Amino acid sequence: MHLARLGKCDWMAFVIVGILLATLMAPSGEVASVAADPNRPAYIGPGAGIALMGSFLAVLGALFSAFFVLLTWPIRWVWREFRSRRAFSRAKTRRVVILGLDGLDPDLVEEYLQQGLLKNLASLREEGGYQRLGTTWPPLSPVAWSSFSTGTNPGKHNIFDFITRDPASYYPSISSVRISQPKRVLKLGKIRIPLKAPQIVSLRKSKPFWNVLGEAGIFSSVIRVPITFPPDRFHGVQLSAMCVPDLRGTQGTFCHFSETGDARDPVDGDSGGERIPVQRRGNVWHGRMPGPVNTFRNDAVETSIAFKVVRRNANQADLNIAGRKIPLTLDQYSGWVDVAFRMAIGVKAHGVCRFMLKQLEPSFEMYCTPMNIAPSRPVMPISHPNVFSIYLSKLLGPYATLGLAEDTWSLSEGVNNEDDFLKQAYDIHAEREKMFFDSLQRVRRGMVVCVFDGPDRIQHMFWRFREPGHPAINGNQTLVETYRDTIREMYVKMDELVGRTRKAVGNDTTLFVMSDHGFKSFRRGVDLNAWLLQNGYLFLKNGKKSSSKNYLAEIDWSRTKAYTIGL
Repeated sequence: MHLARLGKCDWMAFVIVGILLATLMAPSGEVASVAADPNRPAYIGPGAGIALMGSFLAVLGALFSAFFVLLTWPIRWVWREFRSRRAFSRAKTRRVVILGLDGLDPDLVEEYLQQGLLKNLASLREEGGYQRLGTTWPPLSPVAWSSFSTGTNPGKHNIFDFITRDPASYYPSISSVRISQPKRVLKLGKIRIPLKAPQIVSLRKSKPFWNVLGEAGIFSSVIRVPITFPPDRFHGVQLSAMCVPDLRGTQGTFCHFSETGDARDPVDGDSGGERIPVQRRGNVWHGRMPGPVNTFRNDAVETSIAFKVVRRNANQADLNIAGRKIPLTLDQYSGWVDVAFRMAIGVKAHGVCRFMLKQLEPSFEMYCTPMNIAPSRPVMPISHPNVFSIYLSKLLGPYATLGLAEDTWSLSEGVNNEDDFLKQAYDIHAEREKMFFDSLQRVRRGMVVCVFDGPDRIQHMFWRFREPGHPAINGNQTLVETYRDTIREMYVKMDELVGRTRKAVGNDTTLFVMSDHGFKSFRRGVDLNAWLLQNGYLFLKNGKKSSSKNYLAEIDWSRTKAYTIGL
């Protein structure tokens, strides 16, 4: 079925039934609230925030949208067909496919081409063309992909970094989106009822080219292109990517459940995850999974849901959570698990996560990915139209929705190892492939663009093994021997993806394979704020000479002349 025909009764009816079934069959779970500590140093940002919508409102909105679509479908179909015919009458190709491989480095591509490892890219170069492209300044993914989508430089599209400064507080915030809670609320004791919807505003300026195509009547499928949150409204479908928050409103906070450590410790004093204590009773461990802050309460408590893990043998256990029993095996990921946090009567926030049992003896340890927004019941718009993420979940099952889905923090902080990270990265890559090839099958005329993040994430975490004596190796030669060729193997896998793409598109499609920036070694960094402090431009409160781990928290802004922010 052609996704361009979104007004067709059978497709829309399928989606509506899916929404209703998903809502009616949602597990309620045992949910409690705990006080949120605003001073807790664990990773909370710079988060985009979260804007919760109730299941009832989501269903009501979907039903109204479906009614409107069916009512106006004949008129819109005639108008789109007219515009589409005019556009394609002058077109040189009926379909354009853009395959984005984030961070694929031209030096390595050419090295591996010379070694004969990238046969499909070599064939594409011979039959078509190959050019080195300049990237943006700074050469960062959000900047480069924003220039790709809009055709403008950062001065025009307004994205200069992953983060930007909040002029009111000087603290960092996400550069591409602003999420604000409703200002008009009705307070009834501890309960607050929003009278307006939350605002989710894109800070990226300029018009992306798929909007231009849509104005000409050309349909586009845009999958996980960075800086597409909130999703654009255009003639096509889109699944958002970079800067989509997790269910807790951060850019990815994993959980490390452990019998050791104080309550809600940041893992190893760094940012990116939390160590959460569990209580042991024989061969059963009890704990609570943290959820989003309850914006329907005046005291802004954090929701949570109880779970227990029951040991079966030395290597296996059962996780009981949200009314489900999930089998766990040591050092293996579970499938995606749907977890519902009750916010108010008839309002639940649904997330999906994966678990990995790390250790049972001598003390319990379990890893949990960041709590992704559930694509089948999104609490905020993560796709255009809203039902597109639901359609993909019905077609493929649960999948990662977090903007930076590959959890680099857990590897950096030693909770997961290199094999764990690679498994997660390639699982997410496989999910993306299914979405991409589904679009290739269904969108036979128009444009398809899909970005794969795996190359970028894998090179960030494994480039050190290419360089003897790299400071991040810590002298571990065994790791070097094990992972020396990981990046090369990844390039071969991307080349195989190019080959399968060429077979899927045939000869009547124009295919582009591109990346947004290259890669180079990173061996040292400079803390510019430390230099500013030492040289009298930046001052700390109470005359301190060094700051704590709370980023920018102790700066005396009344005396400070300059500070720096950014990646």
